[in-house]
Amino acid sequence: MKRLLQSILDAHGGLARWNSFDHVNATIVTDGEFWKMKSVEQDQDPRRLTVKLHEQHAVLAPFGSADWRLEFAPRHVAIRDGSDAALLEARDPRASFAGHDMHTAWDPLQRAYFSGYALWTYLATPFLLAQEGVELEEIAPWTEAGERWRVVRARFPAAIATHSTIQDFFVGDDFLLRRHDYSVDVAGGFDAAQLVSDYIASDGILLPSKRRAYTRGQDGRPVLDPLMVAIDISEVNFG
Repeated sequence: MKRLLQSILDAHGGLARWNSFDHVNATIVTDGEFWKMKSVEQDQDPRRLTVKLHEQHAVLAPFGSADWRLEFAPRHVAIRDGSDAALLEARDPRASFAGHDMHTAWDPLQRAYFSGYALWTYLATPFLLAQEGVELEEIAPWTEAGERWRVVRARFPAAIATHSTIQDFFVGDDFLLRRHDYSVDVAGGFDAAQLVSDYIASDGILLPSKRRAYTRGQDGRPVLDPLMVAIDISEVNFG
């Protein structure tokens, strides 16, 4: 497992290079049917995202208004205005999702919490697999899109806010990520499959610029209609 993880990290730029940076900035555009299910109005305007690499922290702007931003940490989420005043904030935000299902409406702080942890997870992948407390095993390979993918199953500690405790990461012969499976615990625990593609390089780090998330069928394959979440990533720089 150590050799496979090393190959995956090397293919994406290497852990040493990753560790030399503190944060990453990116422009994102988000779309998909999931937001309608949560009674959230999601436009396709570009937003600027900053993610810390060695702790869970994300800032996304604009969020809700032109001069507002969301700030995410696992135990605290806030929506702040241009003067840095907290318009809304919550501690222990994950507790507010108790009893939710796929169609339960979200308030702005619930949307902010989901967006914060999800985007942190995506920008930190696959290097988050090397974080302390993450347990890994290789499970049976998977054939999809004419390729045979190796699959790493990760068990995340409670300290890491993410979709679900157990998640699967699929890599091709080049050890680049092809697919990411998880359960969306904050929305009733439905199974999701996220396909990633169109890799870009920034400061020596490779990451997919397109992420497309779908529900997952009983056969383990993505159900391609509807498209639940679409994320396009551009203008990436590490610092």
